[in-house]
Amino acid sequence: MHLQKSTVAERRYIGKETADFDPKPKIKHHRPPLQVPEISKAPGFTVQAQNHLTVEIPDSDFRERDRGSLDSYCPSYLLTFLSSSLPSATNQKLLRHVLRVRLICFHLRFLLLLSVPPLYIFFLVISFRFFLIFVFAIIGLSFVFSISLKFALPHLPSIRLIIARLLPLKLSSTRSSSSEQSAKHVVWSIGSKPVTEKKTNSGSWVQKYSSGDVYEGEFHKGKCSGSGVYYYSMKGKYEGDWIDGKYDGYGVETWAKGSRYRGQYRQGMRHGTGIYRFYTGDVYAGEWSNGQSHGCGVYTSEDGSRFVGEFKWGVKHGLGHYHFRNGDTYAGEYFADRMHGFGVYQFANGHRYEGAWHEGRRQGLGMYTFRNGETQAGHWEDGVLSCPTEQTTRPDSSFSISHSKVLDTVQQARKAAKKAREVVKVEERVNRAVMVANRAANAARVAATKAVQTQTFYSSGGDDP
Repeated sequence: MHLQKSTVAERRYIGKETADFDPKPKIKHHRPPLQVPEISKAPGFTVQAQNHLTVEIPDSDFRERDRGSLDSYCPSYLLTFLSSSLPSATNQKLLRHVLRVRLICFHLRFLLLLSVPPLYIFFLVISFRFFLIFVFAIIGLSFVFSISLKFALPHLPSIRLIIARLLPLKLSSTRSSSSEQSAKHVVWSIGSKPVTEKKTNSGSWVQKYSSGDVYEGEFHKGKCSGSGVYYYSMKGKYEGDWIDGKYDGYGVETWAKGSRYRGQYRQGMRHGTGIYRFYTGDVYAGEWSNGQSHGCGVYTSEDGSRFVGEFKWGVKHGLGHYHFRNGDTYAGEYFADRMHGFGVYQFANGHRYEGAWHEGRRQGLGMYTFRNGETQAGHWEDGVLSCPTEQTTRPDSSFSISHSKVLDTVQQARKAAKKAREVVKVEERVNRAVMVANRAANAARVAATKAVQTQTFYSSGGDDP
């Protein structure tokens, strides 16, 4: 139980008893106790012994006191005229208007008094246009200054003080619902403690977010830790391990379009070993770093093509072996997702190119071997043989091409192709990571079920276990 100030909506019920109201509540507060003198025998006063203290004070006493205080603000002849010729209600109304007019006149005189010296000085030294601008500025500043003096000096009358003294003070209260009074008073009501939703810093619980996402699982120190399931609003879900509010460990992530990842995580990102199945049908299985394919991996496209090799930040980079859907193969070096460096390209019809590459095209020294055994060696430009080795000197150039240099380039291409085919196989590690991720997802589903049961228990009014 605590003490709270009644709101405007509660004031309509002031004075009404409820069935469970205690007529003698024990109210504790820091204000000093109200000392009520013995006033029951005085004429014009009424004291009722009810649940709330009711003190009714006659208006005549305050009117007499306010009348004495108003004599200092109005001339004696005006008070004599108003009291002898007009009723009391009209008298009070006219007094208010007279006091307001006198106050305005006083402020105007004070304003003019403050404005005379500045106006005189600036009229002598400043042109007429600047003079007018400054006049308005001085008037505004003088008005603000006069208003501040009104609140600062004690002998200047205050409109709020006069109105407060003219209004009679009444303190009243009532006991039953049939006797409602029109008096204004302060009421204190007794209410229940605000009900807060039961939540735990550690354990299993269901957490809803403003974005529409929902987490069901284990918490530790107020953060998602352990096993749990996170549902994205209309996007997908994650089932697996959590550490300090982020994906960390093994898990399974599924998207609404059909994509799915199973493998390792670190700090909320795919990191380690895992397999990603795209909704288009493509599959990447291999190593990950900071959410991107990085390291050794296998990328299989929906059209049947397949790349086995090295990746760097999501693209083919390094050594790799690519099987095209038409039956062609390439083994060699990659740079920025393109054949670049030295490599061997084997065509499905039996032809073969061994040599240098530049951004996916035959560029530099190389040798092309036909399926019947014939060869073309020399310098290649944009995929076309521009200078064969049989021709020692190009017609439009002065440099010569040595066949031995071409053979050296071919040897480098063959070595690169051999290394590309021997790239570290990751299939076994990927399969092991997928198996652990599936177990982590099952544990997360169990934790989510426990979290939902815990929330249902608390929502039904259960106590702490």
